[in-house]
Amino acid sequence: MKFKKILRVFLNILFWGFTAGIAALAALVLIYGNDLPDYKKLATYAPPVATRLYASDGSLLIEYAEERRVFIDFADMPPQLVNAFVAAEDQNFWTHPGIDVQGIIRALINNGMRVLGFNTSFSGASTITQQVAKNFFLTSERTISRKIKEAILALRLERTFSKQHIMTLYLNQIFLGARAYGVGSAALMYFNKPVSELNLAECAFLASLPKAPNNRERAVERRNYVLRRMVEEGYITQAQADEAAAEPLNINSGFTAQMEEDFQYFAEDVRRQLLESLGRETLYNEGLYIKTTIVPEFQRAASEALNKELDNYNKGRTEKLQGAIIAMNPHTGRVLAMSGGRSFSESSFNRATQAMRQIGSTIKPFVYLAALEKGMSPEAMILDAPIVGWREDNTLWKPENYDKKFLGEVPLRLALETSRNVPAVRLVQQIGVETAIEAAQRFGVYPADLKNINLSLALGSGETTLLHLVQGYSAFVNGGHLIQPKLVDYIEDRYGRVIGGQKIKMIEWQEDLLPEEKLSETEPLSDPQSLYQIVSILQGTVERGTGKQARVPGHTIAGKTGTTNEVKDVWFVGFSKNLIAGVYLGFDTPKPLGAGAGSHMAARVFADFMTKALANEKNQPFAVPDGLNFVRVNRRSGAAASEDPNGIIITEAFKQGQKPNPAPTVRAKEAGPVVGGVF
Repeated sequence: MKFKKILRVFLNILFWGFTAGIAALAALVLIYGNDLPDYKKLATYAPPVATRLYASDGSLLIEYAEERRVFIDFADMPPQLVNAFVAAEDQNFWTHPGIDVQGIIRALINNGMRVLGFNTSFSGASTITQQVAKNFFLTSERTISRKIKEAILALRLERTFSKQHIMTLYLNQIFLGARAYGVGSAALMYFNKPVSELNLAECAFLASLPKAPNNRERAVERRNYVLRRMVEEGYITQAQADEAAAEPLNINSGFTAQMEEDFQYFAEDVRRQLLESLGRETLYNEGLYIKTTIVPEFQRAASEALNKELDNYNKGRTEKLQGAIIAMNPHTGRVLAMSGGRSFSESSFNRATQAMRQIGSTIKPFVYLAALEKGMSPEAMILDAPIVGWREDNTLWKPENYDKKFLGEVPLRLALETSRNVPAVRLVQQIGVETAIEAAQRFGVYPADLKNINLSLALGSGETTLLHLVQGYSAFVNGGHLIQPKLVDYIEDRYGRVIGGQKIKMIEWQEDLLPEEKLSETEPLSDPQSLYQIVSILQGTVERGTGKQARVPGHTIAGKTGTTNEVKDVWFVGFSKNLIAGVYLGFDTPKPLGAGAGSHMAARVFADFMTKALANEKNQPFAVPDGLNFVRVNRRSGAAASEDPNGIIITEAFKQGQKPNPAPTVRAKEAGPVVGGVF
């Protein structure tokens, strides 16, 4: 009877204790459960994911992110990776309802023994589900109220979602050190490989990180602990654990998608455009796939050519010469290479797109085009003789040629090929300053709202960027269309949908995954015959004028040199039928480059780049429009070769109604050799 009485008392205590526990639990749920966050939104979990920038060949250039993340679906998680985290973090994950009662009791006993002086470590009882609740909705403060809320949320998560979904949330959200969130990013960070390629030792290492993500001193010890736990839970054999434990821990210093120095100026220009058009949140957290226009082999060739010339000049000098190069498809505007200086790590200022500089004689093709548009023949004679007392406003002009010589009357073509200054001044005087400047504005070299239009602007004193200059020259060879430079082919969001922004110039994408070469539908900037005539003259500039250094063996090349007063800035812009490149060299604070310097330096950079870029291409002459009449003429006099056969004979393109010059007088023949200038 006494035993029954004790048993009855015990059962009553147990019943009322259980009832009190249930009541207490209900009270806690009532107190803490009403104002909890909306956990149901995790059904459509879309974490912040890094945006990645790719070259045209699909190679990764760089990633943009505030937190490094790569989302991995549960089906793509290696089973051993999941098992490693379960063994290390929550052995009863697949069976508990969100909280682990056994784990709580075990933690209480363990911690109690620790307080009493036994050699046991403090342990917690948070399940993986509770960690999901904390990581998504709660703070990390160590309070009883936070733990209660965490437990309530965990129970609700388990009732709402499958175990696989909860594990997916956990493995994609957990912080694993070095700004890496989730196993996808951590696999790249520590081993430079996707999770699908992780071996057992690497899986165990990642599973050891949640407890101390930034502690590298005990990395091997913690990895081997996880391997032992996996053996205890039956996930692997002891032999497998021993083999994995024997592997050296080859951890990368950190995967940051560090691209080559060569690509950084281009990537930074893309980043600035995207930041303006898409906004910071979209760019850094929405996991965009950005396919750019850059061609890696072109980019390396461009950077190598530029730095070779800069290094040659800078030897033994304290102040370093800077420069820039841009290569572009003149028909689509796709920027294929861009370097904005010697080194991005030294200076992020992009001299290809941000530096406004005087352009010197690279303005002349637009001035001469304006004359050709008015009907002047490429062989029209212009007087190369001293100009004295030409006054414009309060400025008294006394133009000079670079060689300090005068040749008398010279053909328009020859004057441009050899970049003589005095004939250019007379040509501007003949067609009008406004007409000459308007051509440069029409082709995008000078801004449309240019103020204080004067003679000096027509001779290259105006400022522009290398990018705008290359854009303008592209219209010479693409049929007269002012194409917009493009850095991005297309952008996809994390779901594969193509998106765009106001400032991003997008190209329609075809099924063969090559950008459509479609020019602007606007009217051409000039007539095709005048455009061909200027291209033909610029071809002569490279073949026999000031641009000889820009020759590319086996290829038809046209282009123009440019040098500003006192040789403070030097330029070359040139093109083949399907590729255009521009080069600029100068000090960031303009000053003379010194004796022996000149536009031939920029032309050399151009030739080095184009030789590599066109190495596997067949030569393609420039397209010839209908209606032109080709006649062999004497280069010096512009007369038909049959009437003036002495000297250099060239082929000239005449429009309808144009013809060679009359046979020259003896005096004209004896005017002396042609010496080119470089202004």
